[in-house]
Amino acid sequence: MNTLLWILVGVLIYTSVAMALNARGVLPSSFRVSGPILTIHTKRGRAALEWLAQPKRFWRAWGNLGVGIAVVIMVGSFVAVLFSAFSAITAPEAARIARPQDALVIPGVNQFLPWAAAVDILVGLLVGLVVHEGGHGLLCRVENIEIESMGVALLAFIPLGAFVQPDEESQRSADRGGKTRMFAAGVTNNFLVTAVTFALLFGLVASLVTVVPGVAIGGTLPGSPASDAGDPGIDRGDVITAVDGQPVEDQASFDAALAEADREVTVELRNGETVTVQRRLMVTRAVVDAPFGTETTIEAVDGEPVYTQSEFEAAVSGNEVVELDTDEGTTQFPVGVFVSAVPADDPLGADGGAPDRPMLVHSVAGEPTPTPEALSTVLQETEPGDTVEVVAYHGDGDDPWSGERHVYEVTLGENPQGEYGYLGVGGIQQGTSGIVVDDFGIDTYPASQYHALLGGSGWGDDPVSTFISRTFAVLVLPFASVVDPNLAYNFAGFNGEISNFYSVSGPLSAGVVFGLINVLFWTGWVNLNLGIFNCIPSYPLDGGHILRSAVEATIARLPMEPDPAVATAVTVAISASMILSLLGMLFVPQLLG
Repeated sequence: MNTLLWILVGVLIYTSVAMALNARGVLPSSFRVSGPILTIHTKRGRAALEWLAQPKRFWRAWGNLGVGIAVVIMVGSFVAVLFSAFSAITAPEAARIARPQDALVIPGVNQFLPWAAAVDILVGLLVGLVVHEGGHGLLCRVENIEIESMGVALLAFIPLGAFVQPDEESQRSADRGGKTRMFAAGVTNNFLVTAVTFALLFGLVASLVTVVPGVAIGGTLPGSPASDAGDPGIDRGDVITAVDGQPVEDQASFDAALAEADREVTVELRNGETVTVQRRLMVTRAVVDAPFGTETTIEAVDGEPVYTQSEFEAAVSGNEVVELDTDEGTTQFPVGVFVSAVPADDPLGADGGAPDRPMLVHSVAGEPTPTPEALSTVLQETEPGDTVEVVAYHGDGDDPWSGERHVYEVTLGENPQGEYGYLGVGGIQQGTSGIVVDDFGIDTYPASQYHALLGGSGWGDDPVSTFISRTFAVLVLPFASVVDPNLAYNFAGFNGEISNFYSVSGPLSAGVVFGLINVLFWTGWVNLNLGIFNCIPSYPLDGGHILRSAVEATIARLPMEPDPAVATAVTVAISASMILSLLGMLFVPQLLG
């Protein structure tokens, strides 16, 4: 039985017990049960809100700022939700949310939110709910809207939200601007908390946290030499600091050390242990329909044994076609960068006459192009208008490896990315001829990249722009691998083995600093998402109420008698489209397989 099913069973049992107790009058009068939802009401705290609401001019200005922010996000969320729903219907296999439960902010149920971050997420959620509903309550008193009660709402034992319940009659009698400011106050407070917590987060990371030197190990590739290394082995959380006694600071120095090493290498780990690895060449990534798949071992090139990546690169260099011996057999292998598309309107297709199908581009202007990097280097030495000879291998279908040799005369076009020639190929894949090889087999964790996104690279020349760009980056870090498939790991805080990749300076221990940073990270992240979600223009969210006020204000300016029915119809239509789009995003990919 999976975790989600256990939770549903628990909620069902809780609901049955709560409803039975409520029916018998056992629960206090302040407790109200509506299915699995329990709300606890109180009238306490209203005096504190009265006192806080005294500088009314300030709070009205704050509310007006919030309305402007909310309207901008409402429009953006409306477009984003509709576009995402359309994409989920037309291309369900590419949907960002593959499982409906991934929309829930519940660690362990949502695959992007690990149990290790549960406490930090709960703290962020509680802070977000308190400041959100506190904003509503505060602006109620600023706009002279009476408060009937305040309290918290729970789904079973899970905090679902705090609430402020305005008096219905008092709310109806308030002016439209006052009600709009009241509804926008919650999300405005959430965004303020996000700004404060992220500023503190970036400052702490910049001043106290550094990346340890070496290569951070996120894991080892199945069947690779690193995974087969003997005791103590190489595991997630290890940091390689030296190769055969030569210190390594990062991935580049590690690759350089391996290129100079023998087949058998000894690596030193940060914890002082050493591991001996017997290298062999294996395929770690391959395009669809390649002659062989991942985990295939390449044993020889044209009869010469190869064990390392540098030996493989030297063996294929300058050759158009090589014979590869693998543990699966022998195959003829044209050497060239793999491209999946040749647009008919671009130089290679239009001027050269090359067909729009997958091909292996072996050379350009007589210079070999076995990899994307080599192709880029060759093109950077050309100019728009140059006529070059392009040698490529392709067939009549999608299998360029068994295709024939073709030569095309191409006049290069203007490159939109620089002042050099443009060939016009798309879908360029990493590696040689569509395969990526590795002789060691580690999957590195992007410790330096995440450290920079969290503030480790400083504030730059424009702190405001830097802060905004980092805020958007932090928003997607928990599911970074979905946004950028080149990132194999998501970031959910400095938890577990991940903390091994960083060191802390200053008087506080690493545990205290990482704990504080994790709370700031998740508090800001939850508040940002809470604010954005509540801006969706659909009832019963704040965005739905603001939408109604905006529609009423627009109709009031038209040369016609204001009709509440028209405002209701427009609001309901937009709200319904949002609800249907959200449901489409969550469930259509699964329904369509």
